[in-house]
Amino acid sequence: METPYIRIEDSGEVIPLRNEVTTVGRGLGVNVRLDDPSVSRLHAEIVRRGPYYYVADLGLSRNGTRVNGRPVARRVLEDGDVLTFGTARCRVEGLPVEALAADAELRRSATPELTRRELDVLISLCRPALSDDAFVTPATAKEIAGDLVVTEAAVKQHLLRLYAKFRIPEGANRRTRLANEVITLGLVRPLAEHGSGQVQHAHGVAQQPLLEGVQRPAEGRQAGHQVRDR
Repeated sequence: METPYIRIEDSGEVIPLRNEVTTVGRGLGVNVRLDDPSVSRLHAEIVRRGPYYYVADLGLSRNGTRVNGRPVARRVLEDGDVLTFGTARCRVEGLPVEALAADAELRRSATPELTRRELDVLISLCRPALSDDAFVTPATAKEIAGDLVVTEAAVKQHLLRLYAKFRIPEGANRRTRLANEVITLGLVRPLAEHGSGQVQHAHGVAQQPLLEGVQRPAEGRQAGHQVRDR
């Protein structure tokens, strides 16, 4: 088969990847249907951007998406990568190998791989900054703790790891710099069609009903949504 495709391990079924977006899930309307209770109805997307393909978890399942055994939010794919949606395993094949090389590694390294809880912290951190009001402050560690029903100490530990992953140096306005970096990379974006203060994200369990999964990578920082510290 000349077209890049995904192979479902249990059944051996081979499904060509679409030119733009291939949806994966348990629902009847998806392109790659996985009859597995651990898979959500709309679980993930495989998106083509030029010669690149990347998988994006939509955050609508408690079981997440993995590439070669590692949990991911969004990751550029290489030929032969094993994708696990919940517990359903698939393999992507036929990707253009020569086109990936160094530039793909730059794209891969731009967005660090995050745990589900780290993504929840980022969503809560950025939620105030994605309201209709420009130049509002990101959430404090105390506010994030209340949002996620965890201790403030746990949130601070997550933030320290996130600063390291996103290479946010020590200094003033560190939370603000982290929030702006996350918004710039498109990991958390405004969900305009649902009104102010609501966000969409690339990965993670939707702990609140207003959160939805990102279906396209962001093109950069949204105008009017830059944040500042208190």
